[in-house]
Amino acid sequence: MSEAKWYVVHTYSGYENKVKANIEKTIENRHLEDQILEVRVPLQDVVEMKNGTAKQVQKKLFPGYVLLNMVMNDDTWYVVRNTRGVTGFVGPGSKPVPLTEEEMLPLGIKEENVQVDFAEGDMVVVTGGAWKDTTGVVSAINAQKQVVTINVELFGRETPVEISFAEVKAL
Repeated sequence: MSEAKWYVVHTYSGYENKVKANIEKTIENRHLEDQILEVRVPLQDVVEMKNGTAKQVQKKLFPGYVLLNMVMNDDTWYVVRNTRGVTGFVGPGSKPVPLTEEEMLPLGIKEENVQVDFAEGDMVVVTGGAWKDTTGVVSAINAQKQVVTINVELFGRETPVEISFAEVKAL
């Protein structure tokens, strides 16, 4: 399997969040979590002056564009290209061109290598969020998304739950 790269998709202006939600829903429905890893609408903090008062707001860094971290193949290309609100990939003709490392730096997107002190099969405790103080067994680790899937007992059954690395610690 080839490596995931960042691609840029052009959308109708104002539809960026809708496109992001639609792509994420399609990823979930078609089980493409291992091929389309992240969908992002870059935001920046801006101070706006309204009625003489300064207010901190978030504005889209690139209106009309959505960033995707994905493995490019016919299936993922088709899914993204045929999402409502998407006008096409950025690149010559119909061939998407991935962003280079130099282009990624100003966006604040870095490849992070997070070291975790647990592995599959280990018992962990959740330290924050809705599952705080719950213990479970690690069934999967996704370093790309920085989440761990643990099996917790819910209503007498083993149930898989996805939790951020930051909210889990090994027992």
